[in-house]
Amino acid sequence: MGTIDLYWLPLGAGGHFVKLNGRVYEALAAMVERRPRCELYHAALEVRPDGERWVIEVTPIDGGAHGAVAEGAVGARWAGRWGIFRYEIRRWRDGRIPDVGEAVESPRALTGDAACARRLLDLAPQVPTLVWGRDELGAGDMWNSNSVIAWLIARSGIEPAPIRPPAGGRAPGWEAGLVAARLGAA
Repeated sequence: MGTIDLYWLPLGAGGHFVKLNGRVYEALAAMVERRPRCELYHAALEVRPDGERWVIEVTPIDGGAHGAVAEGAVGARWAGRWGIFRYEIRRWRDGRIPDVGEAVESPRALTGDAACARRLLDLAPQVPTLVWGRDELGAGDMWNSNSVIAWLIARSGIEPAPIRPPAGGRAPGWEAGLVAARLGAA
């Protein structure tokens, strides 16, 4: 038996800088799209194939100390030369999801299939490392941490259509991950 659980973390949980930037971004996006403001969420996964426990999340780089399997640039590819403008994709055995206590409508069980859980773990180093905050695929959505999680879910064989953020919330970047999965981007 294996499991994949999805956690929805409020954007900026535990950090004022990210929370403030997220609120400014959402206020502007809501104004441009002529819709009400929503709460923003960041997705993370806990994967348990055959009794092992792994965490998959996207964070600022920390030198690979927590199971980093890939890195990408933030804002512009050229800016990625500096660590402050880089993100990492973590596949961290026995890791932890920071601020998991603030997760909303979580965990959400996505599957109980051990083969699917192992496949998702194996896919983590193959996630596209597109530029964070850009729409390099023309998806109409920027690439970010939610894109990575959506890509992994779709490519592992889980149907992503019914997966939605908590009521009244949005997960920017989710659609970019699904587009990348459909295009076979890696």
